[in-house]
Amino acid sequence: MAAASTASRPRASKSESFVDNKRKEDIRSANINAGRAVADAVRTSLGPKGMDKMISTASGEVIITNDGATILNKMDVLQPAAKMMVELSKSQDSAAGDGTTTVVVLAGALLRVCQSLLASGIHPTVISDALHKSCAKSVDILTAMAVPVELTDRDSLVKSASTSLNSKVVSQYSTLLAPLAVDAVLSVIDPEKPEIVDLRDIKIVKKLGGTVDDTHTVNGLVFDKKVSHAAGGPTRMENAKIAVIQFQISPPKTDIEQSIVVSDYTQMDRILKEERNYILGMIKKIKATGCNVLLIQKSILRDAVTDLSLHYLAKAKIMVIKDVERDEIEFVTKTLNCLPIANIEHFRAEKLGHADLVEEASLGDGKILKITGIKDMGRTTSVLVRGSNQLVLDEAERSLHDALCVVRCLVSKRFLIAGGGAPEIELSRQLGAWAKVLHGMEGFCVKSFAEALEVIPYTLAENAGLNPIAIVTELRNKHAQGEINSGINVRKGQITNILEENVVQPLLVSTSAITLATECVRMILKIDDIVTVR
Repeated sequence: MAAASTASRPRASKSESFVDNKRKEDIRSANINAGRAVADAVRTSLGPKGMDKMISTASGEVIITNDGATILNKMDVLQPAAKMMVELSKSQDSAAGDGTTTVVVLAGALLRVCQSLLASGIHPTVISDALHKSCAKSVDILTAMAVPVELTDRDSLVKSASTSLNSKVVSQYSTLLAPLAVDAVLSVIDPEKPEIVDLRDIKIVKKLGGTVDDTHTVNGLVFDKKVSHAAGGPTRMENAKIAVIQFQISPPKTDIEQSIVVSDYTQMDRILKEERNYILGMIKKIKATGCNVLLIQKSILRDAVTDLSLHYLAKAKIMVIKDVERDEIEFVTKTLNCLPIANIEHFRAEKLGHADLVEEASLGDGKILKITGIKDMGRTTSVLVRGSNQLVLDEAERSLHDALCVVRCLVSKRFLIAGGGAPEIELSRQLGAWAKVLHGMEGFCVKSFAEALEVIPYTLAENAGLNPIAIVTELRNKHAQGEINSGINVRKGQITNILEENVVQPLLVSTSAITLATECVRMILKIDDIVTVR
């Protein structure tokens, strides 16, 4: 019977096979649409005339910004492919610091052309390989366009920092913040490693009050803290010998949760006497080294200082600044050129830092602490940012961070490139010409990649209220005539030589944006299923 049923079943030929691709196409389409939706959300905030976004958080906090990384970071994104776009923006922020909106808009445009290529029946792997080749070619073209810059040419560095700031909410202060960012980065460059800048060596301290015009660099240390003068201790100290301590000047506690029962007054007096002697013993050791300023790390175990220890420190004429954050300790010790002290037994004079003056200064509604005239100061700098309200203050800090990143890019890769959509149009033109040389599907995909790059100048013109089609057409014409530095001047509303208008950006920002956007799009293209694990 079994043999009969086997014989009656039609035998499938080896050449015939049916694979259901509908699900794969649906997943890919859903991913592309999600990515494009994220790109469209930030597209209007591209460029100097871009719109700002008002973000309202669950806690009721309001943020006004047009920084792509900040907008996407605050978005509550659920779809996995859309989350990749948010991560893309973070990658650009850490790699270059600027161009966070550009990279997402570019990825959105590439996804759009990929969608039409997939609809034409081209296989995702073919598209992916063509994107990779186009990306490599684009980096070569951009490098050929770039203008070398020296770190001694301060004007060029200031111009590129200004270009970054011009698209921010605080753009009217770019003449102040751009030179400030350049000077801050140049001051922390180590001559032994001239191509590496660690932005952790630049500390930005925010203080409410005044205006952004009052922002300045401090050659020393600034703390947004008051001196502890609960017991009447000093608030100004000349010829300071500063110790950074990571232990507590307070009576020790039991290691585990225990309660000590005291039955009579003599025992209580004995405990208090022991506490006093313990604290006095510590303060005598501190005073013996000549230390007169204490920076105490914030403690999570017990109080770093008690009223009793503050009283004895005030009597010993030692200035106390408590609650220094754990992550600030490295910066503080590097600036003061001293060592953090973790135990009272290790308290020695050679571990102290020296400064001419430590003083508390009134600023706005509050007070700040300044340490100036530091001996053998490390290669660090502090920037005190002011703002009339919290929204402006936060945006000024974000904008200054972007400007610092732009200068850092120029230190690591010393090439400048024109802004205003000029490099994208030139790439589009040269890749379009290269596509004609290639054969088959590859040429078709490269041509689509070239067309997608036009989204940047198109969006710049659109956001500036110009006619995007007329502007982009004129821009193409100028580049075809060999004017490779022609770009969109959004202030004049016309095409000009953008290098002469001082609209420049580091080469690293453009190359990083194209490389990261292409990588992200290739990754999304390769996904054909989403598996949810519970």
